[in-house]
Amino acid sequence: MVCRLTARARGGGRVMPEPETTVRLRFNSAFDMLDMVQVVSDQIARGLRFDEDALTWMEVAVRESVINAIKHGNRHDRSKFVTVEFTTRPAPAPEELVIVIRDQGEGFDPDGLADPLAPENLLKSSGRGIFFMRSFMDDVTLSRVPEGGMEVRMVKKLPSQD
Repeated sequence: MVCRLTARARGGGRVMPEPETTVRLRFNSAFDMLDMVQVVSDQIARGLRFDEDALTWMEVAVRESVINAIKHGNRHDRSKFVTVEFTTRPAPAPEELVIVIRDQGEGFDPDGLADPLAPENLLKSSGRGIFFMRSFMDDVTLSRVPEGGMEVRMVKKLPSQD
C-alpha cells in the first residue's frame, strides 16, 4: 500500500494574512484508505471553523467521491491511484475549502448520469453519490482529466462570521 501526503502554502509574493494552502493525499485504490481521508478532511474543515452540520455533510460528499474513484473509476485496481487535494482559500477572497478528487480510470460522461430520484431508480443500490455531493456542497464540477480519469471538484464556502 502506498500513501503520500504533501502540503504546500502559496503566497505568490503577495502580502496576505494567510497563504493558500493545499494538502494532497495520493494512495492506491483501496477502501481501507477512506478513514485516513476522513480524518484529514475533518481536521482541515474544523480548522476552518465549519459547524458540525457542515462537517457531517462534507464527510458524506468526500466519502462518496473517494468511493466512486476507487470503485467506478479505478475499478479496485491497486496499481492505480486516487489523489485527494484540500485547498484552503483565505480572506480577502471568499473563504472556502476546495476539495479535488482524481482517479486514473476511463472516465465517464457526467451528463449521462441517471436521476437517482426518478421512480425507476429509487430502489437501485447505486447512483446517489453524485446527487449527495451536489446537495451538500456549494459547487460540484465533474470533468475528464486529459491524461485519463475523472476529476471531481467540490467547493464549500465558509459562512460569513457577521
